[in-house]
Amino acid sequence: MTAIKVLLVDDDPLVRAGLRLMLGGAADIEVVGEAGDGSEVAPLVERLAPDVVLMDIRMPTVDGLAATELLRAGEHPPEVVVLTTFHADEQVLRALRAGAAGFVLKDTRPAEIVAAVRKVAAGVPVLSPAVTRQLISRVAGDDPRRDRSRLARQRLAALGEREREVAVAIGRGRPNADIAAELYMSLATVKTHVSRILTKLELNNRVQIALLAHDAGWLPQDEQEARP
Repeated sequence: MTAIKVLLVDDDPLVRAGLRLMLGGAADIEVVGEAGDGSEVAPLVERLAPDVVLMDIRMPTVDGLAATELLRAGEHPPEVVVLTTFHADEQVLRALRAGAAGFVLKDTRPAEIVAAVRKVAAGVPVLSPAVTRQLISRVAGDDPRRDRSRLARQRLAALGEREREVAVAIGRGRPNADIAAELYMSLATVKTHVSRILTKLELNNRVQIALLAHDAGWLPQDEQEARP
């Protein structure tokens, strides 16, 4: 099995040392490099080709949010997991909108950090449905809600009826197997719809689909909140 290559990005050498120690015990993970600032990330990614970048948010020159946006805008970008505290909701949401695969708290248990790296390398966002909903509901983002809703609906208009149903299910935090059961589709068909949604909307991952569905007011809790 090919090892999952990880790049560590944090301005604190002690944090990087701790992460390297945590990940070093996993036979299927290899830490291929470290960076102390977001300005160092793009050249290292080009040279080392990591599968996953563990990215701190606050760094002195270029922060992790800007570095994430830059990476995810390129071709064949690595998955990015933001290292943060849970209180940084607005920053986390910005990172997710930029295409980050999720976030890990800096005080997370070592086994969970290892599991997070494996998940994102396999294409699974590191956000539970409950956490996703909490972030979405607590942070309004940069645009006024009405404008954000209008823009989201315009983008989602490109989807077909079944693709819209799948997008709503993703927004509700449903995994592919549950979506297949709820919508009476085969698992392969669900995966095809997800792939088409990502392509049509030019999104990076399922979290961004969920955010867009929320912005459009497609989720059940949105409908309830909108009632007078």
